[in-house]
Amino acid sequence: MATSTPEIVPDSEHKGLVGQLPQPLRGLALLARFDRPIGWWLLFWPGAWAVALAGGAIARWPLILWILVGSIAMRGAGCVYNDIVDRDLDAQVARTRSRPIPSGQVSLRLAWGWLILLCLIGLVVLVQLHGLAIGVALASLAPVAAYPFMKRITWWPQAWLGLVFSWAALVGWSEVTGSLSLPIWLLYAGSIFWVVGYDTIYALQDREDDALIGVRSSALRMGAHVRGGTALCYALALLCWSGAMWSVRPDPVAVLALAPMAVHLIWQVATLRPDDGAGALHRFRSNRFAGLLLFLACLVVGSA
Repeated sequence: MATSTPEIVPDSEHKGLVGQLPQPLRGLALLARFDRPIGWWLLFWPGAWAVALAGGAIARWPLILWILVGSIAMRGAGCVYNDIVDRDLDAQVARTRSRPIPSGQVSLRLAWGWLILLCLIGLVVLVQLHGLAIGVALASLAPVAAYPFMKRITWWPQAWLGLVFSWAALVGWSEVTGSLSLPIWLLYAGSIFWVVGYDTIYALQDREDDALIGVRSSALRMGAHVRGGTALCYALALLCWSGAMWSVRPDPVAVLALAPMAVHLIWQVATLRPDDGAGALHRFRSNRFAGLLLFLACLVVGSA
């Protein structure tokens, strides 16, 4: 009896405006994942949450836009750097061998030049900040540079990604308040657990290839308990976020603002099928909407 092969969703897709670009511009756009905006949305939302929870969503709306620009540029730079470091591993994985560097669309030298340009755009955003926020933003460079190596030395690279992808929360809060007080640490911790949860779902697509080439991930570590592990991460995220809301506004109504986010995360876990790569990708991408739900909750609590 013939057995069906699970569908492989390629990491780089030639769709939309990106697909219409000429080479080498298309290769550079794919290298920075401009065809996959979910990444910069996930990098952006923690910063927007922090600004909203600090009460600056209206008065400091230009800051939110700068965080968005910085998220697009720095997520692109992070992807370029990651692909430079992982070019040999990417060539061995079905989903990633079509990336611009292993496929030969973009040379290593051009990739380094593109990385520098994206970092310069990030520098433009950096100079819009003040004092403490600048220091906080610069402190992210070391963990960002270390991230691509984590999958080689730990079963929990998703936890390190959580540290990196949640960093904008620290920047946004410190820019609005001039401090790093308890609410932001709780918001940041919740974001880390959220990232571990959704990136574990994302890593389900690569479990077989990762196991073959020796790459580690939380999806492999959790094994048959991946749904329970993801549920635990999301529960801890909600607990931390509840603490952040309560710290800003000690009122049960403030915590209730998290209800839509909680329902969405429950849906993700309840409908997750670890052997369904396309379904896992769909649930991972739905976290763009989840980020909006939490932003609205922070807006309500921070503006009250």
